[in-house]
Amino acid sequence: MQLHDNAVRGFASDNYSGIHPEILAAIGEANGGHQSSYGNDRYTARLQEVAKQHFGTNAQAFPVFNGTGANVTALQAILPRWGAVVCAKSAHINVDEGGAPERIGGLKLYSIPTPDGKLTPELIDTEAWGFGDEHRAQPLAVSITQSTELGTLYSPDEIRAICDHAHSLGMVVHLDGARLSNAAAALGTDFAAFTTDVGVDVLSLGGTKNGAMGAEAIVVLNPAVVHGLTFSRKFNMQLASKMRFVSAQLVALFEGDLWQRNAAHSNAMAARLRAAVADVPGVSFAYPTQANGVFARLPHGVADVVRERYFFYDWDASVNEVRWMCSFDTTEDDIDTFAALVREACAAATPVAMPPRHGRSSATQA
Repeated sequence: MQLHDNAVRGFASDNYSGIHPEILAAIGEANGGHQSSYGNDRYTARLQEVAKQHFGTNAQAFPVFNGTGANVTALQAILPRWGAVVCAKSAHINVDEGGAPERIGGLKLYSIPTPDGKLTPELIDTEAWGFGDEHRAQPLAVSITQSTELGTLYSPDEIRAICDHAHSLGMVVHLDGARLSNAAAALGTDFAAFTTDVGVDVLSLGGTKNGAMGAEAIVVLNPAVVHGLTFSRKFNMQLASKMRFVSAQLVALFEGDLWQRNAAHSNAMAARLRAAVADVPGVSFAYPTQANGVFARLPHGVADVVRERYFFYDWDASVNEVRWMCSFDTTEDDIDTFAALVREACAAATPVAMPPRHGRSSATQA
């Protein structure tokens, strides 16, 4: 029974898209017969081989249900109870996870304002202090996001500088890779170039935003700094009983080049969208479009007009800033039709003075 209209399209989130046909077929192929539960199956074993191919021989993948679960469980496994995480203020763990890192993970977050969603060694130092002070949660981990929540990218050298600095302070580095594939496709590198090779210790590997039904993984790159993950995945309610269906999705996505094809396409659609509205009077852009997200500022009232046909989120309503996300199934026709509607709505808008910027004011679903 189908309860929705397949013709409805949107630019709210890459979570809104369906399942890539190759991944859907892989789920079907994994069905039938019996396989051991809780990860003792051939698909999860194959996933370990795939993870090592991408991230090196020390890599170990722990499939989980969602990105929040991956982030919380990974951070919990690298920190003692008195540990704290340094992150960007815009980080998903700080803004979009309902307080789960602190309430479920038992972690303190030290969030730092950034101009572009990216941390630097200098910014990290604004919170990486008080080591040994019993009155302060100890800053023992750094969490970065690639690509960031603002659609920007770290270069491999930038991540290396962060890792080198963090490690010199005795801190562990976690990378939130919900859109890791988009970053690799945009940078034209493999995953290891900006993770394993530059010193990242553990990462959250995203699948859902790039064509999977609901599949993520924690990938341990440095086993020496990760403790108890086998147990914490269970008590954080992230251990799938029929794990073969989670692992089969990740194998289908990452074994070949599907991850790259999907991500490169969604990145290209975002670039096409930006170009299509770049010359529209009243439209400006808050950040570079480096992955699959476009952050645009529109004339007052335009967003609501366009949303009558295409749904998307406000990012900072105080300055009429919106976020448009493209997916593996976004088409050129989607972009061209949407851009034409934006152009039409902007032409009909009445110019008004912009209010001062006060920061992000509207929730999004990342």
